[in-house]
Amino acid sequence: MEKKRIRDFGIVPGRVKTGKRNAITDVPGVLVGHCTVNTEENHTGVTVIIPGPDNAFANHYTAAAYVHNGFGKSAGLVQVEELGTLETPIALTNTLNVGKVWDALAGIVIEQCQNDGLEPMSINPVVGECNDCRINQIQKRAVGEKEVRQAFAVAAEEFEEGDVGAGAGTICYGMKGGIGSASRVICIGEKEYTIGVLVQSNFGATEDFVLNGEAVGPKILEWKQEKNDMAASEEDKGSIMSILATDLPLTSRQLKRILKRTGVGIARTGGYTGHGSGEVMIGFTTANRIPSGREEELLQISAIPEHVINRAFLAAAEAEQEAILNSMTAAKQTRGREGELYYSLAEYLKDREA
Repeated sequence: MEKKRIRDFGIVPGRVKTGKRNAITDVPGVLVGHCTVNTEENHTGVTVIIPGPDNAFANHYTAAAYVHNGFGKSAGLVQVEELGTLETPIALTNTLNVGKVWDALAGIVIEQCQNDGLEPMSINPVVGECNDCRINQIQKRAVGEKEVRQAFAVAAEEFEEGDVGAGAGTICYGMKGGIGSASRVICIGEKEYTIGVLVQSNFGATEDFVLNGEAVGPKILEWKQEKNDMAASEEDKGSIMSILATDLPLTSRQLKRILKRTGVGIARTGGYTGHGSGEVMIGFTTANRIPSGREEELLQISAIPEHVINRAFLAAAEAEQEAILNSMTAAKQTRGREGELYYSLAEYLKDREA
């Protein structure tokens, strides 16, 4: 089945204008790459979000992190929160591969720095994760340096969504989850700015699922039971990683305020932040770069006034909501390790149209 996005079914989440691709890569310079591992035992992978074409370590990005529910094993968040900067690309993978991906990411950044004449003595690779053990044999730890380098090699403005990369083994609302993205464009003054979101969706119970304001979860449960006795019904557990990129001039504090509104987007789909649902948000802006050297000149930082920030709040909420839905419609039907069936949201929507 051809991969589809939520708008292909006539469903339009929100009212704010989208970017050209309706993806995180609408923010100029941002690239996304995947490497997917599909074997008899493993259905997993890695996704990398590259914030720009040059060396992030040489010129840090203003950044922020927000942990809505800390049931997770992400790496690098402490320094992002403390310093308000991002100095490496961001990688997403499965829970037990965080260490191996961190090591690979550190090696890639060291190589880039050496090529640029830099000798970093401390690097803060940022790696997020979701637990994909219901589909993937996670203890095999199938993602390593080779896979991370492959993801970097194919990183581009155009990228796949659904069951690819870090989303290959994830589940969302009892259906197949994965990687999804969306963007919104807002106007401040006379200039347009883009807010883009990418999610790795792995959370939610089917009965709680809300589709653009319609509580369709119970209907989907009935539909799954009619189609297959082995259709999975999940309680709210898992996680969601949310990556937000923008070219809006912001301080780290403002960026964290905007990140919090991605939680509104999760709630719009029916999520209520269950005990075992690690919900972690990481964001950066390409507008305010911070040199990593030891110069003593004062930094010149620009930022929007607080009274216009509501536009960014709404854009973040809408982009998060649509990114989650795109992750579910683009994913293909998959069987779990116990034989249970995880349908694509696209299958339900296609049947509903018939």
